[in-house]
Amino acid sequence: MADAVKPGFLIDADSDPVAIRVVGRASFQNSSCLQDFLNERLKAGRARFVMDFKDCSTMDSTFLGMLAGAAIQLRKLPVPGSLVVCRLNARNLELVQNLGLHRLLTIDDGSGVSFAPTEGAQLDCVGQANELEQARRVLQAHENLVAADSSNQAKFKDVLTFLQDQVSKG
Repeated sequence: MADAVKPGFLIDADSDPVAIRVVGRASFQNSSCLQDFLNERLKAGRARFVMDFKDCSTMDSTFLGMLAGAAIQLRKLPVPGSLVVCRLNARNLELVQNLGLHRLLTIDDGSGVSFAPTEGAQLDCVGQANELEQARRVLQAHENLVAADSSNQAKFKDVLTFLQDQVSKG
């Protein structure tokens, strides 16, 4: 995947499950927009999601924490929802497993994925949150990682402390 690819998400909001293709780098810079989209779909009564990572070059801890939070939220529904991730490259699969997210997400090789959008609607990620709101979201994402696997506390201790300080200073 060339670095010139603009990161983002192609979506099919009306499919069942809701289909999302991750393109380029999935990071703190675009995770809030995807989180907002997932929350909107949940409010609309949708609880089944599939994310295709075939075109995803890499993921950072904030994006992974957002995924963890979404999976936790789906599990708490009266009728639990699902978040399937498919076609992870070797490095992205390693990240998911090292953070314990494989216990929350359903990992699929994607061989049966025919509904993942190829030219679907591009999720509009314009209008990022202010600095304090962004710090809150990044903090929540990392807290989600700790909720997913307590061993992540040691991995992200310094990040959590820094972000908690930033948020408390407002």
